[in-house]
Amino acid sequence: MQYWLMKSEPNTFSWADLKAAPGQITCWEGVRNYQARNLMRDAMKQGDQVFFYHSNANPPAIMGIAKVVREAYADHFAFDPSSRYYDPKSTPEKPIWLMVDIQYERDIIPPIGLPELRTVPGLESMMLLQKGSRLSVQPVTPQAWEIIQQLRPGGQT
Repeated sequence: MQYWLMKSEPNTFSWADLKAAPGQITCWEGVRNYQARNLMRDAMKQGDQVFFYHSNANPPAIMGIAKVVREAYADHFAFDPSSRYYDPKSTPEKPIWLMVDIQYERDIIPPIGLPELRTVPGLESMMLLQKGSRLSVQPVTPQAWEIIQQLRPGGQT
């Protein structure tokens, strides 16, 4: 099993939106960064665990835990000219962009804000905490995953 952090702006798609989705499952569409796409395509597997992170929030925070329930497949929004994620170079025959499906697992209560994460020993090398790191899909080491889990060992399902 691998671990990930996936960023979403709460005004675009929030943790509450995932919890309210049918079956508490959503496709993670709109990834338009080659490095993030490649991580989803080459490394993300069904059953992997995900920290759902609200970016562009006050403060940005890990809201909860989800899991990957469907591995990478063509992001069909790239084929739709009316979608904000439309890419005329991407076709069903040769898709450029991919998405995965994730499912809600549990809340992290209270959410773990970025300022708190910055103070935790052992997380110094976490990609999220590196200056200039803006990648929307990031790997999380098993060690960092465990450290963060220990910050809020309870939670709700």
